Amino acid sequence: MYKYIQIIGFISLFLSCDHSKKLTKTEGENISISKALKSNPAIEAVIAPYKANLDKSMNEVLSYAVNTYSKRDGDYNTAIGNLMADAVFELSNPIFKSRTGYELDMVLLNHGGIRSILPKGNVTTKSAYSLMPFENSVVVVALKGSVLMEMTAYLKAFKRAHPISGLELVLNADNSYQKIRVNGKAIDPTKTYYVATNDYLYNGGDRMYFLKKSDTLYDLNYKIRNVLIDYFTKYDTLNPKKDQRFIKLNN
Repeated sequence: MYKYIQIIGFISLFLSCDHSKKLTKTEGENISISKALKSNPAIEAVIAPYKANLDKSMNEVLSYAVNTYSKRDGDYNTAIGNLMADAVFELSNPIFKSRTGYELDMVLLNHGGIRSILPKGNVTTKSAYSLMPFENSVVVVALKGSVLMEMTAYLKAFKRAHPISGLELVLNADNSYQKIRVNGKAIDPTKTYYVATNDYLYNGGDRMYFLKKSDTLYDLNYKIRNVLIDYFTKYDTLNPKKDQRFIKLNN
């Protein structure tokens, strides 16, 4: 299927500030962009060195993935989701602490934000762009413990492997919570917790409206994609695991 560009030619335009001149007619045509269109050698010659440099940068090997990881590998947590959440926690916390004096308590991202698998083998800059092609950045919200309880209700109700770090959840077979912990401790409804997420979710993405109940918002100006690139550069081998951070018991 071809994409089309519609070129609109205006026949009549406003010629002055005189509002008696009105647009009366438009004409257009669809031009199919296909292999039948010949390339322009002069333009290609200009683009070639930039393309070569971009390809070199995108294909730079940063790390090695022991296995292939997919966001469909688990109901409540996945290896790739855990990697992304842990990466945000590990690399964002020093920045947040240096600016505010506070420490992160947890990370919450979204399952839908993982846009590809991470294949077994060499991990490149392009791998990070494939996983996170969007321009979303890390933000930190200051939330009361009572709002974190709303978050846990959301995570239970939607039953998707949204990436989390610093939060431990155990569901009973009847879907009630047996355990809810942040940093290994029960949530204090009156305490303020610092939660790293992204700007898309803070603004209501995936219906995470509870994030807007933040007392304070900190924008770290750190793109999730750049977090991944930095994390891949830091570790020469990637072997994330599906673990016990969010599970449901059988009985």
